Amino acid sequence: MDSMPDVPMVDLVGVGLNATDTLIPLAAYPERGSKVEYTNATVMPGGQAASTIVACQTWGLATRYVGKIGDDDAGRLHRREFARAGVDARLTEVPNAASPQSLILVDGGGERTVLCRRDERLLLRPDDLDREWIVQARALHVDGYETAAATAAARWAREAGMAVIADLDEIYEGVNDLIRNVDYLIVSRDFPGRLTGERDLQQALRSIRDHYGCRLAAATLGQDGVIAWDGERFHVRPAYCVKVVDTTGAGDVFHAGFIYALLQEWPLERQLDFACAAAALNCRAKGARGGIRGVEHVHTLMANTARYEVSQFIARTI
Repeated sequence: MDSMPDVPMVDLVGVGLNATDTLIPLAAYPERGSKVEYTNATVMPGGQAASTIVACQTWGLATRYVGKIGDDDAGRLHRREFARAGVDARLTEVPNAASPQSLILVDGGGERTVLCRRDERLLLRPDDLDREWIVQARALHVDGYETAAATAAARWAREAGMAVIADLDEIYEGVNDLIRNVDYLIVSRDFPGRLTGERDLQQALRSIRDHYGCRLAAATLGQDGVIAWDGERFHVRPAYCVKVVDTTGAGDVFHAGFIYALLQEWPLERQLDFACAAAALNCRAKGARGGIRGVEHVHTLMANTARYEVSQFIARTI
């Protein structure tokens, strides 16, 4: 484990996944049993929480990342990238272990399919955490994969009066305890229904907020943008119309945009708009972090880019 003598105060700390992504662009997703040639593959850093943290650091927030890596080239890549960005990285290195790897197939429309490989020895656990790493921050972001560690961090953050934001897309064991310690829950499209058993997205988001006590329950919807329930009304913000190159990391950068705007204390709809614009900008380039640009670029996109119309799916929901 890296040893650092003091723990500076930061704006945001992230606990969760890092990964090394190998991007393989294809004209179309392969049919079952087919043989497909590809022309190139690009290795780039990624991972849910890690990419969110790097985006926020790029926009001027002081950040910290807590996670595990192997003692391999991928782990060294992450160290270099965190150092280059200026992130305070608290990394536990596991000897003779392979850092998380993702193979990402990106079709001609920019949609990605992810194949993941993770060494169980790199699973972050509560005893890998130092409480000071967590509470010396204004906000905590977790992706929930390492659920027990995320829950421990969220409880410490709650005790310290910090805002807790979560990016969840799977029903991990113990996820209910985690969500009870989350203020801003922003999940994938089908997560609310799977969690609550409610087929109606609107009712599922209401149920999540009522049952778990979150300040905000929201779902990202791809081209449809985001729908969020704040306990009084639904906020629907469609995505911005851009030429999509690669959707890898769109959700991670959306969460970064939301967190950045939240810490600026902007109104909720502006928070959601900034998040949608940041995600759209990232989709215009290859890789989980390929389209992360400065705050001024996000504002320019917001001011000059049309949005998709509200789809029938969303119209029926609200």
